[in-house]
Amino acid sequence: MGEPSSTPSSSSAPPLELITSLPGHNDRAWSAAWNPRTNLLATCSTDRDVRLFSHSRSSGGHGDTMEGEEQVRFALRETIPTGHKRTVRQVAWSPSGRTLATASFDSTVGIWQQLPPSESGVVDATGSANPSSSSTGMWDCIGTLEGHESECKSVTFNRNGTLLASCSRDKSVWIWEVQPDGDFECLSVLMEHSQDVKCVRWSPREDLLASASYDDTIRLYLDDPSDDWFCYTTLTGHTSTVWSLSFSPCGNHLASASDDSTVRIWSRLDEVQCKARGLQPQGKVAGRAGDRWVCTNVLKGWFGRTVYSVDWAKGREGTLGRLAAAGGDGRICVWEIAQPEGEEGAPVATLIASVEDAHGVSDINCVSWGPMCKAEQDGGEDAARFEEIGEDDDAEMGGNGSDTWGWNHLLASTADDGSLRVWRVPIVSLGSA
Repeated sequence: MGEPSSTPSSSSAPPLELITSLPGHNDRAWSAAWNPRTNLLATCSTDRDVRLFSHSRSSGGHGDTMEGEEQVRFALRETIPTGHKRTVRQVAWSPSGRTLATASFDSTVGIWQQLPPSESGVVDATGSANPSSSSTGMWDCIGTLEGHESECKSVTFNRNGTLLASCSRDKSVWIWEVQPDGDFECLSVLMEHSQDVKCVRWSPREDLLASASYDDTIRLYLDDPSDDWFCYTTLTGHTSTVWSLSFSPCGNHLASASDDSTVRIWSRLDEVQCKARGLQPQGKVAGRAGDRWVCTNVLKGWFGRTVYSVDWAKGREGTLGRLAAAGGDGRICVWEIAQPEGEEGAPVATLIASVEDAHGVSDINCVSWGPMCKAEQDGGEDAARFEEIGEDDDAEMGGNGSDTWGWNHLLASTADDGSLRVWRVPIVSLGSA
């Protein structure tokens, strides 16, 4: 299977629609993460704070509208002074939406949970008391994960919240088991990369972990039930640092963003497809037939500088979803990814929206799609055994019960200017998504 390139054509795509530009951090904003269960959007920064923005829909009035008179509103809900000693590089929510993890350049990962309003004595990531105001006293650092020897760059929960992965400039990837009492136990320390590890991402369909590195490679890891976690394949092709990764919603494709100004799409061949191509499956362990990942697409020419972030969301029925990417030249691109045509075909990427200078002259560090509706999230997926949300929790956490079709038509971006901007894919590009 080859590596077809997708380059800009003469046809122009409609621009992304700016919903809001929110004054954010006092320094570079690194990451944005949407809570999957309630209407909160978290950002983090070099200023070491985490900001939580609430979002809601309303009808009538003035301003940006969606589906007639419906409006989407964002507002700063609270600021969490984390107590981390250096930059907070990434934030990640657990699938339940109850736990927030912060990866910091101080080499630690903070674990945060929301306290009932009546409780006080909040502590930060250093374990020190934080006599904060009522607006910031709702979140408690219940634990700090230590072990990395240098800057922690990324953190991510698996699909059911039972595992957490972190990575660092120390070249390592750590896998942690989340215990029912909120404790974390290190299951494995993986030293497969030869340089700084920039990103870790779990598959949305299985406990398959991917990591990206300054060594220009991507590594994929599995758990061998009879032994330990191990790297079963290395993906090569990028010619410079790989900054970001995102699996497709189906889990059979992986997007990577690189300093070489390209986005690559990697596709998984199952055992039968490998045999038809004369390839040997990899990752064969008990209960697993094995597979092989190959690069099927190289999206190049869309960006003039480093691509720092990529994120994949569900899209129209019958497609592989929508892929967003952004980076150092300030441009955001959104492609619709179509299913391959025929057994030998590659996914087809069609640009459906873009925007230039999305944050003025600032580099864009992160793009993040909003979550799907709760019903789709829950369909067929196991809830975390210790974080399961009950019937009354939506009201407790601020949900309005009206988000029947989710927020995954909205895209958040953060940049060196410290701000948070939220964009909407034009309705003409959404089709029946």
